[in-house]
Amino acid sequence: MSRSKRFWAVGAVILALLGFGAWKLFAADDARVVGGPTTAVVQQGDMEDVVSALGSLQPLNYVDVGTQVSGQLQKIFFELGDNVKKGEQLAQIDPTIYQSRVGADEAQLLSLRAQVSEQQAQQALAEQQLKRQQELLAVRATSRDAYDMAAASLKVAKARIEALQAQIKQTESNLRGNQANLSYTAIFAPMSGTVVSITARQGQTLVASQMAPVILQIADLDTMTVRTQVSEADISKLQVGMAAYFTTLGNPDRRRYGKLRQILPTPTLVNNVVLFDALFDVDNPDRDLMPQMTAQVFFVIASAKNVTIVPVTALRSTSRRGTGGAERKYVVQVMSDGGSVEERPVEVGVMTRTQAEIKSGVKAGERVVLAVPAGPPPSAGGQGGGQRPPRIPRL
Repeated sequence: MSRSKRFWAVGAVILALLGFGAWKLFAADDARVVGGPTTAVVQQGDMEDVVSALGSLQPLNYVDVGTQVSGQLQKIFFELGDNVKKGEQLAQIDPTIYQSRVGADEAQLLSLRAQVSEQQAQQALAEQQLKRQQELLAVRATSRDAYDMAAASLKVAKARIEALQAQIKQTESNLRGNQANLSYTAIFAPMSGTVVSITARQGQTLVASQMAPVILQIADLDTMTVRTQVSEADISKLQVGMAAYFTTLGNPDRRRYGKLRQILPTPTLVNNVVLFDALFDVDNPDRDLMPQMTAQVFFVIASAKNVTIVPVTALRSTSRRGTGGAERKYVVQVMSDGGSVEERPVEVGVMTRTQAEIKSGVKAGERVVLAVPAGPPPSAGGQGGGQRPPRIPRL
C-alpha cells in the first residue's frame, strides 16, 4: 500500500473514533438531563413564616366635631391640614336666637324677684295686722272673723312668696340651659391634632334636632392604627403581642414595625369570605402616613436569621401515620460531586410553604434532591391535616 493510501486509511479510523466518542459524550449528557434527579443548592440566609393580609391606615385618636345647637354656620376658623390646639375655637354658629332667649330669661328673673319683694312687703303688713287683731281680740275689741281674715291674709302672702320662688328656680334653670346653648354656638377643639376633613360650609344651616351635625374631624397623626382584615383560615395563627410590619404602595421598600394590639371578635363578610379585623399601632413622626392609605401587612409567626435553607420539596417525612401531634422527622437526599446520593436525617426549624430552615444535617453549598409532591407540601408541627407527603424512591 502506498504512503498516501495509508494516510487516508489512518485518517478515516481517527475520524470514526472521534465521532464515536462524541456520540457517547452527548448521549451521556442527555441521560443526565432527561433522566437525572432535580437538585437545588442549599442556601444561607434569613427567612420568616408570615400571615399576609391587606389593611388600611387610620389615626389612633380622632374626633368628629359637631354642633349641639341648630343655626347658621357663620364662620370656620381653620382649613384642611391646619394644626389646632385643645381649647381653640373652631367655628361659630349664629348666636342671635340664643342670646334673645337668655335675655328673656334674665328679664323674667328680674320681674319675679320684684314680685317677691312686693309679696314680702305684703307679708310684713299681714303679720302686723294679725298681731293687732290678736291684741284687740284679747280685750274683746274686735270680732273673731276679723282675726281669722288677718291670719288668712298672712298665709296667702307666704304662699305667694313660695310660688314666686319656685318660678324663680324654674326660670333660673331655663336660663342655665339657654346660656349653655348660647355657649355651644362657639365650637372649640376637644383635642389637639390636625384638621383632616371638613364636612360643613360657611353659611350652611345646621339642624341638630335628632343628631349632632359633624362640622369637621380632628385627628392626631403622630400615631396611626393599621386595621387589617385577616381571613378565618389564618386568624387562629395570630396572637396578641406578636410582631407585625407593613409596607405602603408609595414606599414598598420601607418596612414599618409594630405589635398586634387587638383582634376584634365580630367578623365581616366580604364576597362570602369571613374576615376578622386585627389592629396594631405604629409611630408616625414624619407624618408621611395618611388616613385611608393601603397597607400590605405581614404578621410574623416565626423568623430565623442567617440560617441554612432548603426548598420544602427537598424534605421527605419519616414519621409514621397515627403519630398525632408528635414532632415530625425528615430526611433529605444529598448529591455528591460524583453523582452519588446520600440520605441524611435533618432537624427542621422554621418552615413556610416554600422553604425550610435546617438546623443540622446539611450545609450551605451542598446540593439536595428535590421531590415533586402530589399533594400539599409538608409543614412544621404536623400542620396541613397531618397527611404524610408522598415518598420518592431512593436513587
